Amino acid sequence: MPSFLHSLWVAVGFLTRIPVGDVTRGGRSEVDMTKAVPWFPVVGIAIGAIVGGTYVLADELLNVRVASLLAVGLGLLITGAFHHDGLADIADAFGGGWTVERRLEILKDSRLGTYGTAALCVAIVGEVLAISELKGAPAIGAIIVAHSLGRAMALAAMLLARSAGEGMGSDYMQQLSPLAVTSGILAGIVATFVWSPIFALATIGVAAVPTIAIVALANRKIGGINGDVLGAITVVSGLATLIISGAT
Repeated sequence: MPSFLHSLWVAVGFLTRIPVGDVTRGGRSEVDMTKAVPWFPVVGIAIGAIVGGTYVLADELLNVRVASLLAVGLGLLITGAFHHDGLADIADAFGGGWTVERRLEILKDSRLGTYGTAALCVAIVGEVLAISELKGAPAIGAIIVAHSLGRAMALAAMLLARSAGEGMGSDYMQQLSPLAVTSGILAGIVATFVWSPIFALATIGVAAVPTIAIVALANRKIGGINGDVLGAITVVSGLATLIISGAT
């Protein structure tokens, strides 16, 4: 398999529950993940196309809110709620931890607390309501952009913010090529301009606001960002994109 296709396949295997076979050649090495990370927004385009297509099809057959619920549920199934898990983790850690050490300890705890549960409820209900405001074929484009731009914002955070603590996200952030990461960010930006040339800058700006806010909060709470923070950025900036798409 060509190197670039292998990296794309690793990204698919990392971000989704889609079976891709033994593409990691014995495990997810730092080299593999470093090359795969720039593909994240491209994988987001594919996920968004599946979710968006499902929503539009279901909207023809069912109540719009049921259709949006099915679409969001499918997205969670495809990704294994990977990014939402990060959102829940930082909500528990930042909401319930009183020291940096305690917050980092909570981030490593797989149990779900009250703050995390509340954050998940708000995010998922928000996604269902936001998608239900989208109508017809343009809804597919909006959902594609939300999934791609959300992951592009996470890449921007990797590029510009400092890492904190330990873990897989922090480990491969240290090895990333700025040029490769920038190319991945551009994929999300291009998708936004293709979908909505007129409102593209506004959409990118809206997605950037929660990204900056989460990075600033993470810097204050744990001294930087990690994989959980990146997951939260993906979810919240994607939700912001869906909301602005329904309003324009």
